[in-house]
Amino acid sequence: MWASIIAVFGTLSGGVVTGLVQDRLGRAARREARADQHREAQLQAVTALAKALADHRRTMWLRENARLDGAAADRLESTREAVHATRSAVTAPWASVCVLVPALAAAATEAAETTYDLRNVPDRDALDTARVAAAAAIDRFITTAGEFFQWPDQPQTAAAHRHPGQPAVDRGHEAVDSLTAARASAPQSNT
Repeated sequence: MWASIIAVFGTLSGGVVTGLVQDRLGRAARREARADQHREAQLQAVTALAKALADHRRTMWLRENARLDGAAADRLESTREAVHATRSAVTAPWASVCVLVPALAAAATEAAETTYDLRNVPDRDALDTARVAAAAAIDRFITTAGEFFQWPDQPQTAAAHRHPGQPAVDRGHEAVDSLTAARASAPQSNT
């Protein structure tokens, strides 16, 4: 009789232990899945902001260049509308970065504000200076993001985004793709 009681107790105990282990493993898997989803949302926000800032920088330069050239009113109006569209496109990813990745909020804000500084520059030299400053601020944002998102198996994901000597203003949309491209490529040296 005692043997039967012990056997039943052992079976029930084994079932309880198995259930507890499975519950713990399930919770860990769900927690990991949520962390992966959050990280993916962070990466998407950073990439979207970098693209939106690059687009807005280019559009602002085109508008200010047209204004400094003394373009016709209808041309200025169309460039103004384009600037409004690209500036609006910056707002959502900028807010997402600030909310989802607070560690990058300062770099994102600097990149956005420096890009906005292209507006109403007095001459071409100031326009070129503002464009270079905006490109550099976007580069710093991307580099900071790369450092934030380092994977353990890729310790140098914030590698240089361009060849030495290549000016930042010639990068175009390369900066936008560099963050995601760094994940797919082998680690690179900063030298």
